[in-house]
Amino acid sequence: MLRASVYVTLRPGILDPQGETIRASLQRLGHAEVEAVRVGKYLELDLRTEDRNAAEQSVTRMCDALLANPVIEDYAIEIMDGESTCSLE
Repeated sequence: MLRASVYVTLRPGILDPQGETIRASLQRLGHAEVEAVRVGKYLELDLRTEDRNAAEQSVTRMCDALLANPVIEDYAIEIMDGESTCSLE
């Protein structure tokens, strides 16, 4: 079993209204040192394979097809050994 961690972030220059709202809220809470916030997504995928190369290629296809919008988002993939943490219950 392999686990893929996928980090999806907005590309530089893309407006991030959610990040701006969080930044403003943090400043109102007294955290004046926060100059900018960018919001992204983190996904964990448990994969029924032991082939790291095949896993990375498969997750790349998933990101290109569904998990990230290639027009406005970038993504990074990390493949590691792991026990399943996802549950269907």
